[in-house]
Amino acid sequence: MSSARVLIVGPGGIGLDDVVQLAEGTAFPALDDAPEYRALLARGADHLARRLAAGEVVYGVTTGFGDSCETSVPAEHVAAMPINLMRFHGCGTGRILDEVEAAAVVAVRLVALARGWSGVRVEVLERLCDLLRHRLLPRIPAEGSVGASGDLTPLSYVVAALVGEREVWFKGQVVPAAEALREAGIPPLTLQPKESLALMNGTSVMVGLGCLAVARAQRLARLCAALTAMGSDVLGGNPAHFDDRLFAAKPHPGQRTCARWIREDIEFPRPAAPARIQDRYSIRCAPHVIGVLVDALPWVRQWLEVEIVGANDNPLVDPETGEVLHGGNFYGGHACFALDALKTAVANLADLVDRQIALVCNPDTNAGLPANLVGREGPDRAAHHGFKAMQISASALAAEALKLTMPASVFSRSTECHNQDKVSMGTIAARDCLRIVELTETVAAIGLLTMCQAVDLRSGHNIHARARTLHAAVRGVIPKVDADRRQDRDIAAVLTLLRANALPIGALS
Repeated sequence: MSSARVLIVGPGGIGLDDVVQLAEGTAFPALDDAPEYRALLARGADHLARRLAAGEVVYGVTTGFGDSCETSVPAEHVAAMPINLMRFHGCGTGRILDEVEAAAVVAVRLVALARGWSGVRVEVLERLCDLLRHRLLPRIPAEGSVGASGDLTPLSYVVAALVGEREVWFKGQVVPAAEALREAGIPPLTLQPKESLALMNGTSVMVGLGCLAVARAQRLARLCAALTAMGSDVLGGNPAHFDDRLFAAKPHPGQRTCARWIREDIEFPRPAAPARIQDRYSIRCAPHVIGVLVDALPWVRQWLEVEIVGANDNPLVDPETGEVLHGGNFYGGHACFALDALKTAVANLADLVDRQIALVCNPDTNAGLPANLVGREGPDRAAHHGFKAMQISASALAAEALKLTMPASVFSRSTECHNQDKVSMGTIAARDCLRIVELTETVAAIGLLTMCQAVDLRSGHNIHARARTLHAAVRGVIPKVDADRRQDRDIAAVLTLLRANALPIGALS
């Protein structure tokens, strides 16, 4: 923590890259201590307290939740509402978000509430900062949100961590929340009216997961360009396919950027005569495939950053006038649409790399390389099968990624007594998107191992800048396949390098 960046959270909000740093623990939050900002936060909570003291009706405070908004809650029971809301939403299912994912969720919720429109006390924001600083993170089941009224069920696990219920991640272990808070020296939070609703009634799960997906997708785009350069090298491809004049003639910016990456990676122009005047599409059209993702990332980022800094619970409390505003900012439609689009663009990269692997393994298309890249020499060569199964695995992974691209938003369900009768399904889109990213990273890892094997079989002939550097990085930890062996550990090792930003894939701009 001493070497980590301190990130000030206040009225101005933070960006997607900041969320990723908070999630990964390379930055830690501190709430803005400017007196005027602290006064803004206090006004929102004070306005709400005065309205309640005056006997006014406020949704989710003096009424039931959702379709129960017509049910009045007697004053003597108002204090029980926040804890009850958290408890009855403790019905999440499925895998548990890992620590980085959980931290992303907490970070996004912190930033949204820090806008000062949610009527919560400064203490709530400080406690969220404490969770991130101590890496005391809620164990959040991934399933159970329809994405409007926000991510109610998964975010209830954030509230539970704050009050000392359920379980948390702490020091790499699963620990009861009360025990972890005690060890960290953090007092359990006593919730005031609306604070549980403010914490739970927002888009922070879908957005937090989406931020992580964007960061990983950006790295994937550059890696797939590097793999294309390697493929062009080992197949004796035509470098003219990446001439900038082609991309100036149809100037999608991301497509042109991707072509530049490949052009630089293969040291274009180069004099070697290509094996074919026109390469097959998975090489020749790679900038057109990868470029869709590169062009999509800026607007996906922009939409998610609006969600990050947006006040997205209900009701909102105008910190200046004290007026209570009932609306639907918890609806995750923008996040869902963006992540549905992102997952399609990423899945197409899995498909692209799978086709490149097939080209390099097939003796009919690989310009004289051995079938399946068998690296065995000697009389028992026929008994070895090289990358045959690796190609099958890549194809299976790509198919799974493509299957998950069905838009989540079109599966809206009417629920909760037809009160939530049109919902976003944004959290499902975010989960699908992260899974597609994971699958595509794995296809790319197999692709990199395949291309490195092909570089070995070419004995480095006509191998250029990116292929040389990536080959050296991989061979530093994984030897050439000169006899059939298990390669699952090889795939895992490449994924570890990729996710640690330890592969020399080139600059992301």
